[in-house]
Amino acid sequence: MFNHGKSREKPRASAGTPSSRLGAGTHWQGEIQAGPEGLCIEGSVEGTVLSEGRVVIAPGGLVKGTIHARQLTVKGRVEGIIKVAECLEILGTGWVEGEVELALLVVDEGGTLQGTCVHRLPARDMEPVPLVPRREERAVDRFTQSASGTHGQAPEHLPAARGFDRHRH
Repeated sequence: MFNHGKSREKPRASAGTPSSRLGAGTHWQGEIQAGPEGLCIEGSVEGTVLSEGRVVIAPGGLVKGTIHARQLTVKGRVEGIIKVAECLEILGTGWVEGEVELALLVVDEGGTLQGTCVHRLPARDMEPVPLVPRREERAVDRFTQSASGTHGQAPEHLPAARGFDRHRH
């Protein structure tokens, strides 16, 4: 989309065929835990899919529930909460509906993403978050207590709000 014709090759999640498969016509209810080898879902799942590797939802596959995976390729349908550490790829026949949290998104022509999508940096790229706010970020230090020392009053040094005159009727 933004390569201005320099390359016709589309970015893809890492190639690698998942070693575990939930075959067509199979219905799974509950939790599936797949290791780094990944998982291909050709049937349907109601519940949670956890994978340290790549999860592929085949064209006839359906997942209703939660998916946590390193990479996710959707050729079928996913409905629910999706958290992908690296790349979510929605191919032309893919449909994703729900709350999505990911690092990288690839949507082919015809693919659908419906719902909310939040971009997260991969864990290795994120800055550490301090446990204690910096001095300038502490709300208590921003406002000094008024001379009377009562809570709930605005400090005397704050200007009055603009456009509001409580004495006008």
